[in-house]
Amino acid sequence: MTSEVGEDGRVSRGERRKAQTRAALVRAAQQLLAAGLTEVSIQQITEQADVGFGSFYNHFRDKDELWKVAILEVLELQGDLIDQATSEGDDPAEVFCVGLRLIGRLAREEPELARVVLRGGTSYLLVDHGLMQFARRDVAGAVRAGRFDVTDVSLALATTGGALLGLLALLESDPQADAASLSDDLAERLLRAFGLDRAEAAEMVARPLPAVRDALAR
Repeated sequence: MTSEVGEDGRVSRGERRKAQTRAALVRAAQQLLAAGLTEVSIQQITEQADVGFGSFYNHFRDKDELWKVAILEVLELQGDLIDQATSEGDDPAEVFCVGLRLIGRLAREEPELARVVLRGGTSYLLVDHGLMQFARRDVAGAVRAGRFDVTDVSLALATTGGALLGLLALLESDPQADAASLSDDLAERLLRAFGLDRAEAAEMVARPLPAVRDALAR
């Protein structure tokens, strides 16, 4: 068996090729999901990815597994974005707020990512992975710090996930909708629902944000 890493510490050419093929399949799945094309054959997926048909089964059992990975990787990308953008924040309530405000803006900057999340639906916004993993961390941290008055973190996350899906659906349905204003309004209302008073919530959503493109480039 060929080792994945040679004696010099470098990944072998074969392993690099396998990783590239897997990434191409995931990317193709994300493109198809964003376009609403889930009733496609594996042949169509591999053609979209520009890889050989037989290579599919070297990475995924079936289409369902590929769709799941494609959606989870988008959630992970979005979670990493928010984590990087809030890396210097020490108030979990504000970190949570920044994440909400960025997601709506990101939907305008990267609409394909938003459509992939929409295709996944609520079941993927309830998994403890990527975006929602960081949201759970921030909500639980805000509760421990006495910033949020939340008795059930899972319920708070379900509420947040449902609200985010609604926001993404609204932005997709109306290209003229102001993503920044709607995201800030949603963030302010969730902050108030979770225990902050009106004045503090309004002040928090008025604070400057890192540009979405800057955060993506980090």
